[in-house]
Amino acid sequence: MTIGKSLAKLALAIGLGGMSGATALAADLEFYFPVGVNAPAVETIQALTDAWAAENPEHTVKAVYAGNYEETTTKALTAAQAGNPPQVAVLLSIDIFTLIEEDVVVPFTQVTDAAEDKEWMDGFMEGFMTDAVYNGEIYGIPFQRSTPVFYYNRDAFREAGLDPDDPPKSWTDMIAVGKKLVQKDSNGNVTRWGTRIPTLGLGGAWLFGGLVVSMGDHLSTDTGTEARFDTPAAVASLQFLLDLAAEGVMAPGGITWGDTPKAFIEGQTASMWTSTGNLAFVNKNAEFDWGVAFLPGGEGPGAPIGGGNFYIFKDTDDEERAAALDFVKFMTSPANAAKWSIATGYVAPRDDAWETPEMKAYAEALPAALVAREQVAHAYREFAVFQRQRVTQFLVDAIESTVGGDAEPQAALAEAQVKADEVLSEYQ
Repeated sequence: MTIGKSLAKLALAIGLGGMSGATALAADLEFYFPVGVNAPAVETIQALTDAWAAENPEHTVKAVYAGNYEETTTKALTAAQAGNPPQVAVLLSIDIFTLIEEDVVVPFTQVTDAAEDKEWMDGFMEGFMTDAVYNGEIYGIPFQRSTPVFYYNRDAFREAGLDPDDPPKSWTDMIAVGKKLVQKDSNGNVTRWGTRIPTLGLGGAWLFGGLVVSMGDHLSTDTGTEARFDTPAAVASLQFLLDLAAEGVMAPGGITWGDTPKAFIEGQTASMWTSTGNLAFVNKNAEFDWGVAFLPGGEGPGAPIGGGNFYIFKDTDDEERAAALDFVKFMTSPANAAKWSIATGYVAPRDDAWETPEMKAYAEALPAALVAREQVAHAYREFAVFQRQRVTQFLVDAIESTVGGDAEPQAALAEAQVKADEVLSEYQ
């Protein structure tokens, strides 16, 4: 912080103190946030930010939409390395290892000391805290958290003679049900696929992790130093994606993340696997009866947990940290967590948020919102290691080469494993 900035803050604090008896110094906050779903996220973030600012006129806060998750992390790291970081940001929960390695964030457990703060941190769902802690320190506070769910067209189920109240629960069910949902024109061309599971890019890797969880395994360990790509569970999961295409249930080749909700809305697929963050989009745009269920699993239910956490950056003074903490507590309060969840479809990460009158009314009007909350008990953190972006690309390449017909599951994942081990060996 510059001397001029410090003096300006001191002058403002003295002025406010003279008027109201306040003793806290004023802080200027910059808040980076990403958007990764089809929902009015920017508008909602701005409204919540403005509400905090109105309650805390001694501070200023600027909400900066920084792009998607990857873009936001890159911009935040670049700013931090240049000595001008945002004071607070929402970044991928799995970027915890990168942020720690770059030494740019401070644990919340070092910023908070009051008993009420500990109670606040203890109020987040356990499943969402698994990727917020490292070496006993809480680095992230859950905010826009999600898990993918199975969206399906209930009208299409009825047309196919299927029970819309009995969606597929296993991979075997998915293939059997999916075959009945496929529609073709008079020339034999598919006009509606049975399902759509994104397989390309980071979205494909995220969903792939859920397949592995449903087989009783994980793609990485809690230490961030080990990738588990060539396990029997991972091989079986990749084979399942091939089986869906081979059985004519899903389009062959790679499937993109961004186009999937639109394809579902337009009737190009009778079901899809995507984030709960798309609930609001589907609810607003679907002109048919639709439902949501747990992801069909291999040996049982399973899903990855994704989304973003709040982080406080290290190159901040005490006043900025105190203000940033207050801002995060405001944004994650039961009432505001409920507002955020209702507006976007993200899963409110605190049980007390689900007890608010607004959230109860929302869940009653849209029971699909409860599915993701219930599925969290069967979900696990998504793939997260040191050098995440580099190592994740090895997994992305393995998945894409396999669904593209250029490799077999075992060989592709074995190659990814060798590359991952080489990178991660320096952390072991």
